[in-house]
Amino acid sequence: MYHAIVFLPLVGFLIAGLFGRMLGPRPSEIVTTALLFIAAVLSWVSFIQVGFGDGATRVQVAHWMSSGDLVVDWAFRIDTLTAMMLVVVNTVSALVHLYSIGYMHEDPHRPRFFAYLSLFTFAMLMLVTADNLVQMFFGWEGVGLASYLLIGFWYQKDSANAAAMKAFIVNRVGDFGFLLGIFTLFVLFNSVSFDQIFPRVAEIANNRFMFLGIEWHAMTIAALLLFMGAMGKSAQFLLHTWLPDAMEGPTPVSALIHAATMVTAGVFMVARLSPVFEYAPAALTVVTVIGGITAFFAATVGLVQNDIKRVIAYSTCSQLGYMFVGLGVGAYGAGVFHLFTHAFFKALLFLGAGSVIHAMHHEQDMRHMGALRRYIPFTTAMMAIGTLALTGFPFTAGYYSKDAIIEAAYASHSTAGSFAFLATVIAAFMTSFYSWRLFFLTFEGRARWGHGGHGAHDHQHAPHDHEGVEHDARSRDVEPASHAQHEHVHDDHGHGHHGAHQPHESPLVMLLPLVVLALGAVIAGVVFHNAFIGEGYQEFWKGAIFTRPENHILEEMHHLPGWVPLLPTVMMILGFVLAVYMYIVDNKQPARLAADHPILYRFLLNKWYFDELYDAIFVRPAMAIGRFFWRTGDQRIIDGLGPDGISARVLDVTRGVVRIQTGYLYHYAFAMLIGVAALVTFYLFRGAH
Repeated sequence: MYHAIVFLPLVGFLIAGLFGRMLGPRPSEIVTTALLFIAAVLSWVSFIQVGFGDGATRVQVAHWMSSGDLVVDWAFRIDTLTAMMLVVVNTVSALVHLYSIGYMHEDPHRPRFFAYLSLFTFAMLMLVTADNLVQMFFGWEGVGLASYLLIGFWYQKDSANAAAMKAFIVNRVGDFGFLLGIFTLFVLFNSVSFDQIFPRVAEIANNRFMFLGIEWHAMTIAALLLFMGAMGKSAQFLLHTWLPDAMEGPTPVSALIHAATMVTAGVFMVARLSPVFEYAPAALTVVTVIGGITAFFAATVGLVQNDIKRVIAYSTCSQLGYMFVGLGVGAYGAGVFHLFTHAFFKALLFLGAGSVIHAMHHEQDMRHMGALRRYIPFTTAMMAIGTLALTGFPFTAGYYSKDAIIEAAYASHSTAGSFAFLATVIAAFMTSFYSWRLFFLTFEGRARWGHGGHGAHDHQHAPHDHEGVEHDARSRDVEPASHAQHEHVHDDHGHGHHGAHQPHESPLVMLLPLVVLALGAVIAGVVFHNAFIGEGYQEFWKGAIFTRPENHILEEMHHLPGWVPLLPTVMMILGFVLAVYMYIVDNKQPARLAADHPILYRFLLNKWYFDELYDAIFVRPAMAIGRFFWRTGDQRIIDGLGPDGISARVLDVTRGVVRIQTGYLYHYAFAMLIGVAALVTFYLFRGAH
């Protein structure tokens, strides 16, 4: 069964990738999607067997390599954590495949797209089933490659190529740390196998080593290096800049990256290596602080974004911060529980946004939407469910998992935990506000998408519509998607202008995945909270997540002051009320606020200027160094001494010698006479001495 779960997506990738042109788009879609649905069904069977039975096992696939003490097998480590990730990855991926049949129906390169989706899924499955660090790194790099291919799928667009490169390069920074962490663990344990590492962690927990004349705690250094990899892959503060730009890929790709693959890899890795992190409390403090900062930072940026996909992207970034807060305070079950529930409602929100974009003929700017509830009521309902779950409305999925993390941060009674508690509570308020802002701008109010002509340039609605900024490219960080995505238009009538037709509901093949995800967004929390973080915790996890005996965080979460569990719900209500006031009751208020606080507004709109900062610190100096080596090192020194120097002089001499070769016999005889005369003269003078 586990061979089928892991390798069916690979089979789909090979069929669509190698024979897609021969088979055609439709067979490629059907084959890859069918294989993913089989894998998804088997994943649920595995989840029930392992989580609620006794199905944990190790499946040997092959012996991979051995070099001295380094012995690496290719094997599947099947426990509750793996089974949970198999469900998340394959379920969301199967639904994204199905959704893409409708969303990509006019793209001529569909076989390639579906092949890449299946490759992405296979790489993530390799990561989550890894039995050792090397196999995990193989999957880790595989999802990086697949994300590069999918983000840059529309390679005719310069912005898509730039976004793909950015994701790839930023992740290399984190991966460098991850590699060093793997090397450190190998030095400490003389093995990369989890079965060899985990039982011995307590034994060498206090080992130290000397570096640069300083004594370092070995486990802390290893954990921090590993977390550096997680920061890159899961887009945590400082290494987050690639995630919003990943929106340049097709919307189904965004859903897959943000809900089930790529960004969840870092969270999974920290949970998998919980034995290492448990004995590195300083590293856990860093995880907690970075998670809290990310949750707060991304929420502030999400407040003012105008691109519907970017708002949801920053929401993902913020929610990942929550997950790391849960892991950092030792509540691994709560962090992983939020990963599980978040997959459903975030995939729902992204695919719902895709349905909106499809209805608007590829407009993504929310300032050019409005009143869509009357035209796409089903999508509106699905987006409402996703928004309720994200904001933590009582008894939805987010209510159980997100609130548990906030409670765990409070229950940790540490300085870092208190900081994270404050950051996540404020972020909960902002999450509610920007989520309902998105909903109201898109589905409520008046229609701002024009009637005839190009809706993106409908100047009837003034240059200060909703956000108090001019309607030109300088006023926002991205240009409207209607300009950016001419390669891929879904207008059934062949028009690229959404103003020419009224918005329309998406086809059934795009709406069915929304129904399944909405079901998960509603019930995943109430059904599984007892297993993940409640009384059934030990029986469910069966040691797949390790906690030290003195870690009682899950118990302490149930003995909090009464106001702590209520606080996230209060924040959710306040955010909703503020959004109603600013976008329904008095929709001129946002423009006034933006005009009154232009510096703050620009600061948030430009994402705290991190791109500009990194450009100044890293990109320009790197370009300057490259230019110096090119012009000075290559052109002046190497070329100056080589092709343009000694080689050039030799060439000049040979050209002069060649001129002597005239072909006339008397010239050669004359030259011989000169030679003989010179030789005689030499011997005469030498004899005289």
